Amino acid sequence: MFLKKWWQYLLIIILVLGVISTALIGLAAALIYPELPSLEVLTDYRPKVPLRVYSEDGALIAEFGEERRAFIKIEDVPANMKNAVLAIEDRRFYQHGGIDVRGIIRAAVNNLSGGGKEGASTITMQVARNFFLSSERTLARKLREALLSIKIEKSLSKDKILEVYINQIYLGQRAFGFAAASQVYFGKPLDKLNLAETALLAGLPKAPSGYNPFVNPKKAINRQREVLHSMYQYGFIDENTYQEALKEPLRFRQAKQYRDLSADYVAELIRQEMYSRYKDDIYSSGLKVYTTIQKTSQEAANAAVFQGIMDYDSRHGYRGPEKTVTPTQSTTEDGLNWADNALDELDEFNGLVPAAVTKVTEKSVYVHAKSGENIEIQGDGLSFVQKTLNDKDLQKRSIKPGAIVRIIKAGQAWKIVQLPQVESALVSLDPQTGAVRALVGGFDFNRNKFNHVTQAWRQPGSSFKPFIYSASLEKGFTPASIIDDAPISISAEETGSGSSWEPKNFDNKYDGPIRLRTALTKSKNMVSIRILQAIGVGYVQDYITRFGFSPKDHPPYLAIALGAGSATPWQMAGAYAVFANGGFRVKPYLISKITDSKGTVIEQTKFLQAGKDAPRVIDSRNAYLMTSIMQDVARIGTAAKAKQLGRNDLAGKTGTTNNQVDAWFAGFNPNQVAITWMGFDHPRTLGNAETGAQAALPIWINYMAVALKGLPDNPYPVPEGISSIKIDAVTGTRVDDNAPGIFEYFYHEFPPPDNEPEPTLIPGFPPASRAGEEVEKTKADQLY
Repeated sequence: MFLKKWWQYLLIIILVLGVISTALIGLAAALIYPELPSLEVLTDYRPKVPLRVYSEDGALIAEFGEERRAFIKIEDVPANMKNAVLAIEDRRFYQHGGIDVRGIIRAAVNNLSGGGKEGASTITMQVARNFFLSSERTLARKLREALLSIKIEKSLSKDKILEVYINQIYLGQRAFGFAAASQVYFGKPLDKLNLAETALLAGLPKAPSGYNPFVNPKKAINRQREVLHSMYQYGFIDENTYQEALKEPLRFRQAKQYRDLSADYVAELIRQEMYSRYKDDIYSSGLKVYTTIQKTSQEAANAAVFQGIMDYDSRHGYRGPEKTVTPTQSTTEDGLNWADNALDELDEFNGLVPAAVTKVTEKSVYVHAKSGENIEIQGDGLSFVQKTLNDKDLQKRSIKPGAIVRIIKAGQAWKIVQLPQVESALVSLDPQTGAVRALVGGFDFNRNKFNHVTQAWRQPGSSFKPFIYSASLEKGFTPASIIDDAPISISAEETGSGSSWEPKNFDNKYDGPIRLRTALTKSKNMVSIRILQAIGVGYVQDYITRFGFSPKDHPPYLAIALGAGSATPWQMAGAYAVFANGGFRVKPYLISKITDSKGTVIEQTKFLQAGKDAPRVIDSRNAYLMTSIMQDVARIGTAAKAKQLGRNDLAGKTGTTNNQVDAWFAGFNPNQVAITWMGFDHPRTLGNAETGAQAALPIWINYMAVALKGLPDNPYPVPEGISSIKIDAVTGTRVDDNAPGIFEYFYHEFPPPDNEPEPTLIPGFPPASRAGEEVEKTKADQLY
């Protein structure tokens, strides 16, 4: 037959040259074959097992290691999985001897004729390459690959080779083998996958990163359709099955990570601690770490922090699109349009999906999501951006075609939101043992790996005041002590800093002489300063070490009374546990036990328990009085919003720093201490109204609503040495049982005076007129 195409001549030349070189190749093979490696690694296959981190109740939090594996025997591999792999990778696998000569010729013809790029690597050759060879592209490496394939075929059955391939092939997300990939991408075992899901996995070996559905969903789906078409084309499925599979849904793991519980900041703390002990061995030796984290509590913390941040963002309005691109009509060689290209480098964070606006109408905004889905958003879903949509000047509208936005699914509908700039953190622990029950170090670990629980040294503001007040009780102050709430002015000479200091109450209101209990409940700055002046800064610096604070982080200035030092949420949790457990110092800890790959316990944490082996650091009466006062904070004071939880055993303290840079709430009951914080990584104001009560307390409330659900009120027992005495609410002096007044708690040795005292005044501070206003008359929303 007359040859008409150039490639036909080229093919004949290649075949002739192939015949001529056969002798040379045979000689090379004779020399190389005896030097090929032993196949023992295939017959005695032992995968590297990663470090696994679990919650206390057995939920998988994370894996750290070179490989994720879940071995499956060939007889347990579903038929669809085997057929999908054979159809797309090596349909003549059971016919060839390791090298598919027909496949090589077919691939050469298709490649040269423009019929499409096609490879000729068999499954056996891929096994040889993955186990024994480098990725270099040389003739010698190709020859060794071919000879190894022949050796493997002679040593192992076809089913064994396919079993090794199915368990060894890399499929992205650190997953090796289809059983592991099934869990990673779909969160279920292989035998639970539908044909559409099976086909997607079968398409991954060609380019695990390029076809990763978490990264490139559009390309992954296109590849999946190739697999399904090959299965139909080569008779693995009929046309009806093929058409049905094209319609089947692909439901990926929402977390996009192989885990049962989202706690990335916890996982990284564990990884660092384990690495400090065992170095690189942790990534392959199969160690298991069981943390003190409780799944329900951690999930509640995740949700509370997320909601708190999104609520803050909502209060401060839409900042505009992340960027704006120009829509075009052209597509790329991968079949992607302008929207896909614009979204390509953007990642999803905490459910906030990148999307490109494609059309805007009077009532709807149409977007193309990173997942490839086209979505119409309307109604409440547009409330966050309604202001810009209402702008009559079209040029000023930031929501327009080409705008890159974030969307999130709320129920069955989508809404437009934005990536927050503010950060938040929450840590909770059992005050009786120090076991950490939940820890959220920020909005999203993949976006910002800085752990705000353990690494963020911030001013604690008024949440530090309880430690000042606790110190004052040891110096003879009582909850009924009268201290003057009046303006203070300290000269530059007195401060020693070259500038004067005129601190103020948050609301610029001053009540005159008031009881110590009232002062903390209303978070009066002037009273805290006067107390500190009375008991001495040096004494307080020493006293706070009982709670785990270091004096160097809280310099010897009067501003320490307002929380001007530095602390982390982790430190604050341990410190507040002292109040919650009656005066004992427990150490926060995360690791409960460590086991080896066989489940043998190799380390068990020895924790200190309140009332047993934990050291007592403050008098139980001190802890009781401070808790009692902080119960008022949560009942009628700056944290009165906590009443919505309907409990009587809650106590705590709000904290807000100068210019509302940091917002805190530290609260507890006998079962749980929880610390919440909100602020910016580069400190700046949160906004005039963003106090601890506004920004941090709602997060704490949402968390505690779940963490304490079903637990009855747990009242604090009154310790010995405490007296309940009736006093005058204005003067703090003892009154007869028949006279008007209120009951207050006192140390036996520090009872209230029988006569009306003078206000506790510090030299140089002028007295103010007596106000005597009751706490109950204070509006909580005016406080911080």
